[in-house]
Amino acid sequence: MLALLSLLQTPRDWPGQVLADRLDVTVRTVRRDVDRLRELGYRIGAIKGPDGGYRLAAGSELPPLLFDDAQAVAIAVALQSAPSTGVDIDEAATRALATVRQVMPSRLRHRIDGIRFTDAEEAARVDPAVLEAVSAAVRDRQTLRFDYRVGDRDAPPRRTEPHALVARSSHWYLIAWDLDKDDWRIFRLDRLSPRTPAGSGFVPRALPTQDAGSYLAARFKGSDAEDRWPCVGQVDIELPAREVAPWIGDGELEELDEHSCRITLGSWSWAGLLAAVARFDAPFTVVGPEPLIAASGVLAERLRKAGSS
Repeated sequence: MLALLSLLQTPRDWPGQVLADRLDVTVRTVRRDVDRLRELGYRIGAIKGPDGGYRLAAGSELPPLLFDDAQAVAIAVALQSAPSTGVDIDEAATRALATVRQVMPSRLRHRIDGIRFTDAEEAARVDPAVLEAVSAAVRDRQTLRFDYRVGDRDAPPRRTEPHALVARSSHWYLIAWDLDKDDWRIFRLDRLSPRTPAGSGFVPRALPTQDAGSYLAARFKGSDAEDRWPCVGQVDIELPAREVAPWIGDGELEELDEHSCRITLGSWSWAGLLAAVARFDAPFTVVGPEPLIAASGVLAERLRKAGSS
């Protein structure tokens, strides 16, 4: 019955046979469970005919919440991990978990009470009101004016066409077209203070990449249009692949034998790539390309001079 309710919450008409196939039950069982949900107060309409089906009435007030075991675990984990979201909702999340817990049967309360952990993520916090205001401007395609803080100083007010919000590594970023710079810019939400009211509407521009997530990833790697590092090289390192794999991020790994492996890494610079390899504190051989081989010679000489001074 809970699985049926989950399907009905998707805004579409569900033919009885389709529901029966999805739930691996008979059409008669579907009709019976729909009647049981109606008895609990859920407003479920039925449309007759070949194109008809069942639909949960839009805007209806739902009865006390019903959760299956997996949903209960998901809620407990999601609300306790609120600090990692980067939004300042810790207290609200704690109260929400307590409220949801009260309407659960004792079996599920016992289960979520067993899920306890500390989210130690140190994230820059975003005011929920700021997140809401910027989200509304993105949704409604309205120009957004805001004050922006860079380091310890306030930058001049910005005028933008907000395109998308992206959460990455416990930070929230606004991708927007800067009307004064006439170019795409990325802004941290925790440094942003919207000015109200929002401005006039605008026609969205096409991003240089496929979507907002890939554009942010590309900019973090020093590119405007391609999600790849400007410097990519290969190194053979004398460590088992299992000891290297957890620490290479978006790099690639090829096992050479049980004691060594080949890694392909990217970085902002050739020196930065070598530094990423050196942190493994193991012998390695540079495979290529030629700029990485040349950079390794320059870095070796610098380290030699540093050690002899």
